[in-house]
This record gives sequence, C-alpha cells and structure tokens, in this order.
Amino acid sequence: MARLEHTPGPDPWAPPADVPAPGFPAPFPPAPQQASNGLGIASLVTGIVGVVLGFIPFLFWLSGVLGLLALIFGLVGHSRARKGLATNKAMPLVGTVLGGLTVVLAIIGLILTVVFVKHAADKVKEKEADRERTIASPAPSEPVAEKPLRFGETRKYADGVTVTVAKPVPYQPGSVAVGHEEGNLAIQVKVTIVNGSKKTIDITSALPTVRDANGASAGNIFDGDSATKPFSGKLLPGKKAVSQFAHSVSPDGAKELQLEVGPDNEHEDGIWIGAAR
Repeated sequence: MARLEHTPGPDPWAPPADVPAPGFPAPFPPAPQQASNGLGIASLVTGIVGVVLGFIPFLFWLSGVLGLLALIFGLVGHSRARKGLATNKAMPLVGTVLGGLTVVLAIIGLILTVVFVKHAADKVKEKEADRERTIASPAPSEPVAEKPLRFGETRKYADGVTVTVAKPVPYQPGSVAVGHEEGNLAIQVKVTIVNGSKKTIDITSALPTVRDANGASAGNIFDGDSATKPFSGKLLPGKKAVSQFAHSVSPDGAKELQLEVGPDNEHEDGIWIGAAR
C-alpha cells in the first residue's frame, strides 16, 4: 500500500507578507527632486545689465555682447524648462525679451556713433579745406585807382546815368560878387547830367568841388547873375539837366584843376582834370 506524503500548508496564524512587522512603520516614497533654472537667472541678469548699458553713450558694444548672451541663455533655459529639466519658464522668457531689446539698443547706439563720428570727420575736413583755401587764396589786391577824365569827357555809370564836365571858360563876375578874390582868375564850368537809368534820381547833391594845382580849394562865386546855378530837384528817366559853376582860382594854381562831382549820393563821384585856361 502506497505511502502518501503530506505537504504542510501556509500557516494560518502567520502575518501577511506585505504587512510590516509590528513596531516598524512603512517607508515613505522619496520626494521628487526640483530641477533649477540657472540659465534663466543668467539670462535675466545679463538682459537687465545690457539694457542699462544700452542707454550709456559709447557702451553699445558691451550691451550688444550682453544682449546676445541673454538671448542664448534665455532660449536654452526656456527649452530646458519645456522639457522638464528646469523650472520657472517665465524667467528665461523675460531674459530673452530683455536680450532682444538690448541688441536693438546696441544697433541704435552703433548707428548714432557712426553718424556722430562721420559728422565730426566732416567738420574737421571742412575746417582743413577752409584753412587750405585761406593759404592758397592770394592776398586782396589794392583797389585800382580810377583814371581821371579830361575836361570835356563823359563819365558813364553802369545804370546808364552820365555826367559831362565841359572845359573851363573865363568868367566875368558881376559888380556884386561873393567868393571871388581880387587878383584871382574867375572860371566857369558847365556840368551836364543825363538820366539814362530806369529810375528817378535826386540831383540836388550834385555840387562840384574844385582844387587848383597847389591843392588849394577854389571857392564858388555867387554874383546874383549867372555865375553859379546849382542843380535842384529830381531828374526823371531819359531827361537831361545842365548847370554851371563859377570858381575863383589863384594864377599860379590855374595850370591844372581837379574837379569832382557825381549825379547824386548813390553814385560815385567822377574826377576831371585839366588847365583852367
């Protein structure tokens, strides 16, 4: 007769296998490890510093470098945050924006610096050119003296006005004469003014002055007759005015007279020379 083997079953009084022994609490699950975002912090810091330097003249190059670093750190930090390798997505995003702003400020600073340097260089070149022109330009020449006219010739002005002084002729003063000295020669000259311009001229100031060969002034003779008749009033375009002037000249100074007269105050006086007789 075969012998049956008996296999012992589980102990009904033993504790469950997954239940900890009395007096020993179950272990807690490990806390999740919080990943840091150092690139985001670096992006934010470099972006802030770059923006500040971007407003300081001539430091645009440094702000540009910091702006590029902020862009790189921000983009990489944002990518790591999206993959779950870092936290705080906002920090690298703000750093990226500040980096882009810093780069823009650096470009503006570069443009302004180039414009400023170009303007300064142009000023220097302009001053140098002015200095060279000053050195190269000849010294101003002395004004050419006007050549005197002879009695009987006509002075012509650019606007068409002309003045003619006739040759002196002897004059016999009246019984009552003022300005004539005894022993002197009395001469009379006729002055003709023609207004060939397009505007009216005032000939009241056309009073000739006469000097003799010794440089002495020859005074005017007035005798209440026809010795001296000054010009008066205004002369219309295309019109002519004639007047005569008598002068008292010393005998030794009569060999050459110098007479100066102009049509009005706006025209230069002409000069006539010649003997008194």
